[in-house]
Amino acid sequence: MASPYVGGRHPGWPARLGPLRVAAGVVEVRAPRLTDARAWSRIRLRDQAYLEQWEPTVPGTWVERNTSSAWLGQWSTLRALARRGMSLPFVITVDGQFAGQVTVGNVIRGSLCSAWVGYWVAADTVGGGVATAATAMVVDHCFIAAGLHRVEATVRPENAASLRVLEKLGFRHEGLFRRYLDVAGAWRDHLCLAVTTEDIPTGLVSRLIAAGKASSL
Repeated sequence: MASPYVGGRHPGWPARLGPLRVAAGVVEVRAPRLTDARAWSRIRLRDQAYLEQWEPTVPGTWVERNTSSAWLGQWSTLRALARRGMSLPFVITVDGQFAGQVTVGNVIRGSLCSAWVGYWVAADTVGGGVATAATAMVVDHCFIAAGLHRVEATVRPENAASLRVLEKLGFRHEGLFRRYLDVAGAWRDHLCLAVTTEDIPTGLVSRLIAAGKASSL
C-alpha cells in the first residue's frame, strides 16, 4: 500500500527526541533501526520473567518471539505502519544503549486526533525515571509535531510501576475495561488513563524538569 504522505513520512515520524538526564542516565528516543536486533533480543530474553507478565498473549514461545531474527519482522511492521501514518514507533536509549521501546499506535486523525501509547523498559532501569522521561518526550511530540489532541494508555491494575509513570505525568483515570486484553494467558482487566493537550499547556517534559525529576542537556 502506498503511503498517503509525501516521501513515505507522516507528521511526527521519524524523529529523534531528547536528551534528558534522569537518575538512570541520559535518555533519548529515536526511530527503530534494523541493527537494534541484537540489543533488543538480549534484553528481552534476559528480562522475560519481568516483561512477560504484562504483555499480550501471542503465538509461539517467548524465545521464538524474541530472538535476534524475530526483530526483522517487528522492525519492518513498525516501519510500514509508521510510513502509512498509523503509528509512531520509537526506541529508548540510556547513555546511548538500547533500553526499551515506546510506541504510539492506532493513530486516528480527523475529528478524533487520538492514539494510544505503550512502553517497556529493561528491568535494570525500572525506577530510574527512564520510562517516565521517554513517555513525556513522546507525548509532547504527539501533541506538537504529530498534531494529536488525545493520548491514552491502558494498564493492568497490578502493574504499579507503569501506573506510577502515567500518574507522575498527569494522565487521568477514565475507567476500567473489564477483560480487555489477553495477557499472560488470560483475559485481564485494564485501567484506562488519558491526557489531552488542554491538560498540559506547558508540556510534560517541562513539568518533569520543574519537579526536579529530569534535566535538559
